[in-house]
Amino acid sequence: MKTKKFNAQTERLMDLMINSIYTNKEIFLRELISNASDAMDKMYYIALNDDKVKFDHDEYYIRITPNKEKRTITIEDNGIGMTEDELVENLGTIAQSGSEEFKKANKKSENHEIIGQFGVGFYSSFMVADKIEVLTKSYKEDKAHLWTSNGAKGYEIKDADKDSHGTIIKLHLRENTEDYNYDELLDEYKIRDLVSHHSNYIRYPIKMNVEKKRPTEDSTSEDPKFESYREDDILNQAVPMWRKNKNELKEEDYNDFFRQRHFGFEDPTSYIHINVEGMIAFKSILFIPSRRPYDFFNIETKRGLELYSNGVLIMEKCEDLLPPYLSFVKGIVDSEDISLNISREMLQKTRELDLIRKNIEKKVLEELNRLLKEDRDKYKEFFDNFGVVLKSGAYENYGQNADKLKDLFIYPSTQENVTTLSEYRERMKPDQEFIYYANASSKEAAQELPQIKSFMDKDIEVLVLTDPIDEFVIKVLQEYDEKKFKSISTTEENKDAEEKDSDVIKDMKEILKDEVVEIKENESLKSDASFLSSRGEISIEMEKTLKNMPGNQGMVAQKVLEINPNHPAFEKLQKYRGKDDELFKTYTNLLYNQARLMAGLEIKDPIAFARDINKLM
Repeated sequence: MKTKKFNAQTERLMDLMINSIYTNKEIFLRELISNASDAMDKMYYIALNDDKVKFDHDEYYIRITPNKEKRTITIEDNGIGMTEDELVENLGTIAQSGSEEFKKANKKSENHEIIGQFGVGFYSSFMVADKIEVLTKSYKEDKAHLWTSNGAKGYEIKDADKDSHGTIIKLHLRENTEDYNYDELLDEYKIRDLVSHHSNYIRYPIKMNVEKKRPTEDSTSEDPKFESYREDDILNQAVPMWRKNKNELKEEDYNDFFRQRHFGFEDPTSYIHINVEGMIAFKSILFIPSRRPYDFFNIETKRGLELYSNGVLIMEKCEDLLPPYLSFVKGIVDSEDISLNISREMLQKTRELDLIRKNIEKKVLEELNRLLKEDRDKYKEFFDNFGVVLKSGAYENYGQNADKLKDLFIYPSTQENVTTLSEYRERMKPDQEFIYYANASSKEAAQELPQIKSFMDKDIEVLVLTDPIDEFVIKVLQEYDEKKFKSISTTEENKDAEEKDSDVIKDMKEILKDEVVEIKENESLKSDASFLSSRGEISIEMEKTLKNMPGNQGMVAQKVLEINPNHPAFEKLQKYRGKDDELFKTYTNLLYNQARLMAGLEIKDPIAFARDINKLM
């Protein structure tokens, strides 16, 4: 027996790793399974280079054996195994993984995948075990060796017996604490769940001898009897769906996968199967859901794609793989080219990651464009659920995404149930200067707006913006195909207005003072007595939106009160001006406050408003 100490600083590094690097104790099983898979991959590479070594894939598998009585978990493989020197090198040194060195030494392996990126995965076992035994035999020699360690102080190596090449790792579990019940790791159900969650797509079968029940020979339907027996079960699926050829799969396969992965309860609107090779290689299946999750707008809900590295789950929700405005996309990404941090639980910010993200973004936008052109009903259903998120991308990063998103936006209009900006542009009248829009809760509500009626009379189409975010998007776009956007509720400043104001308008200004920047007559109001328009960059709708946003510094619209000179209410103003100042003031305040109500603004003094109505009644 040889007793050895770990290399310098290993004791401190091990303590840091066990207590800080990993956030989840149960990750140890993923790491040991990944290492076992690497060991068998290495045998495959050896067979490629050495004709004397035979490799039959059907004979290679990983076995997990829990022992509740002895409180041990054993992970066994029949891979390449280790010599004594390799034990010292690979298990005696923190962050020493033989995988990269092996790939360099075996050129034929460069085109095949190896999971291991770091050597610390093995040491994650110390989170759950206070003693670890590693029995291993290299394919290169007849001798076997037993490596034993009780923690950071060191390890022992001695000669041992083992029939065939490979490695058996036995973990002696820690005692239960108030914070963690280590006995749970011995349950067959728990092991099955951990394998399914983290290592479901390891290419080698993961076997475990499990307890099952079957009817006894004397069992009947009236008197059912069962007996327990044990047999091997394979805990993982050999080939993940995203590694299959698209031609092998049907739409039902994708829909089933969508539900099995709990991405949604209904069939998705669409799916995208990606297989990219070149500067960056990755495989992916993405879904555009058909329904918005109940917690979609909860800011605490974490979003992102499932990230795998060579079939091993690294992150359940990787936000770095999608821009925020595509956060509704569900799916998985698997790549051997991503750079992981030392715990393989997080990503390094790298050029490769950025390339994957850009490729995914491009593919999703292409699919949305296809849906918009080929299946308008399905696209409208998608947009009703996720359009507001897509629109948010237009002003992310100072509007850099606006150009690539603008043709995906759809709106109701006074002439169409749904229209794109391009379609609106094609229908514009030859002499029409602007793309007009109105803010309203629906198309029906927009058609009741006082200011829209004159546009409808002239057969000028008006877009209806129903989301609070819409006007912010319009401000970012500024124009479409050389036509600027213009709100039907925005008026231009008239510098000569005051000189032309009637006496009624001048007296109304004295009463309302700072409430409005202008009062003017507007004969196109038809049956409405008054309404509010605005001037400048902040519209009335934008004021309402900003009011509910944190950090708002009291930004308000410059309001313009427009009065219908042909309405009986205006006749009352003329009648009482100079004769009954109190009634004149009552009518002025009433017209202003009802204009605020029609614009969706609060009345500053509702009690006074009610009393004004009562007075006139």
